[in-house]
Amino acid sequence: RLRLHDGKLIKDRRFHLRTYPNCFVAKELTDWLIDHKEAPDRETGIRLMQKLMDHYIIHHVCDEHSDYKDAKLLYRFRKDDGTFPLSKDVKVFMRGQSLYEKLVSVEESILKVREENSVKYQRTFLGCEMVDWLVQEGEVENRQEAVELGQALLEHGIIQHVSNRHHFFDSDILYHFWINFRRRRRLTELLNENSSRALSESPDSPFCLRKLNPDPGNTSFLSVQTNKEIKIVSAVRRSSITSLSGNSNPYFSAAPTLVFPPVAECNPKSVLKRPVTNEELLSPGAPYVKKTLTIVGDAVGWGFVVRGGRPCHIQAVDPGGPAAAAGMKVCQFVFSVNGACVLHLDYQTISSLIMTGPRTLVMEVMEA
Repeated sequence: RLRLHDGKLIKDRRFHLRTYPNCFVAKELTDWLIDHKEAPDRETGIRLMQKLMDHYIIHHVCDEHSDYKDAKLLYRFRKDDGTFPLSKDVKVFMRGQSLYEKLVSVEESILKVREENSVKYQRTFLGCEMVDWLVQEGEVENRQEAVELGQALLEHGIIQHVSNRHHFFDSDILYHFWINFRRRRRLTELLNENSSRALSESPDSPFCLRKLNPDPGNTSFLSVQTNKEIKIVSAVRRSSITSLSGNSNPYFSAAPTLVFPPVAECNPKSVLKRPVTNEELLSPGAPYVKKTLTIVGDAVGWGFVVRGGRPCHIQAVDPGGPAAAAGMKVCQFVFSVNGACVLHLDYQTISSLIMTGPRTLVMEVMEA
């Protein structure tokens, strides 16, 4: 995106007596990808841009095309018009990148090459050193906030204990940045990010948010200070997919041993006591009542998690979020979203409907 701005491919363009700010012509961009060795051919360039559309990074300026066409059509980066979905996961990732850039650019950085058990590790630091640095630089208010931030970065795979045995603590335990944010990357790496195997073999990848599995019984929500460089705008699309981690403390109060692999999907155990079918939900005399909830999203989302399918259910609700204020509860079944019946859909499709919809969300739910 920044390279396209520098090369004047992204600029204000006029079409049919209307000016569209900060946009690019798809055909010109495909040419640019080939000229700058970012794609070997037009077909690959189109696939790369479609990947960015699928991840809500770019879109057609009028949202009239859901796919990327190699034609004289105008597209725009969502970061340039305030519609990029700043979920909590993305904020943690961007916060980690910001801290990394700050650490590597200062003299006498705490990031050093260190050795432990005869193995050398790059970009390492002691937990107490990181806590000291975060407090001194004003990144956090106190040491407790610094520990919580470190735990969030570890849970998202941005930092890691050098032998993957400990969570983040304010001690002399050795950690390192698992992601090298300064490694030169090619867009074609996007096409290799489809499998968990590919992810585990690509620890430096910037294109995925890796997260360690939380305890399946935990339902607390991640709470991380917003990156100071991020400007929240009222037009931003909200995401309904909120990350789960931690226990009554949003992180870990004890010292768990992390024995799972560095890349894992977050798949919490269902809160339902037993599966419920659509037929059972809608049958005459069934012990379920329908409620209509109007939820106005805030700067980070609506504050709930949808899981399951046919029907989907509410897996978790942020107690301090908009959904909880509107009356949403765990174990409710999702009947409709913005007037459309969704009983036959899975949670990924419903989440996508919510993410791409308006800020004010109208949902019908059914509860026992």
